[in-house]
Amino acid sequence: MSCRVIAVANQKGGVGKTTTCVNLAASLAATNRRVLLVDIDPQGNATMGSGIDKYHLSVSIYDVLLGQAKVADAAIEVQKAGYWLLPAEADLTAAEVKLMDQMAREQRLRRALQPERDNYDYILIDCPPALNILTLNALVAADGVMIPMQCEYYALEGLTALLRTIEDVRISVNQELVVEGLVRTMFDARNNLGIDVSEQLTEHFGDQVYRTVIPRNIRLAEAPSHGCAVLHYDKTSRGALAYLALAGEMIRKEARARTAETGH
Repeated sequence: MSCRVIAVANQKGGVGKTTTCVNLAASLAATNRRVLLVDIDPQGNATMGSGIDKYHLSVSIYDVLLGQAKVADAAIEVQKAGYWLLPAEADLTAAEVKLMDQMAREQRLRRALQPERDNYDYILIDCPPALNILTLNALVAADGVMIPMQCEYYALEGLTALLRTIEDVRISVNQELVVEGLVRTMFDARNNLGIDVSEQLTEHFGDQVYRTVIPRNIRLAEAPSHGCAVLHYDKTSRGALAYLALAGEMIRKEARARTAETGH
């Protein structure tokens, strides 16, 4: 199986981006896939949510982006969850400023990940909730973009800007980039607006919307404070089952694409 690099992005905050990254990494690892989770968000929530203290890191994504360390030097095994993490620290904001003066600054992550592609089946990148140089690095490094969407009115507005950015990156620097899919997160079936927005998404994007819907789930919300994925906090919860289903859907989708490409 060839490695697939997926940037999980949405410039709107609070849509379940980090929750999706951590729980998808754990769910894919549970299916015996080799997974690297890259935290490129200065908030470092995916790092903390994986049980790694972002305040006591000797090497991080900061060093990798500035060319001071390789991915293999900075990656940490999250043993309980079975995936590897390239952690973020608070200094990542400083990396943004330093990158501004560098040549080919948007290519840094892509180049750093290139030698690692043979070691993993999936590389997931948790992007900041902004369209900045860090997000641009993620989009240039990625094969596809997964967009977590809360089914509410303003979510659709932000989506247009993100899709435009993805298209710009595809045209200018990364011709391979595609929209991997849209994931409906924090879904409440009792909310009429949520149902309406969900229908609009499916109508407009068709097969690009994952069938799996991530529900609002208290266990999902509690898991990060315990420094672990919901699968290891409460594996029978609706949140855990939903992310396992999403991982399965991704794997099947990729297998179908590969069959279509190779004919077997």
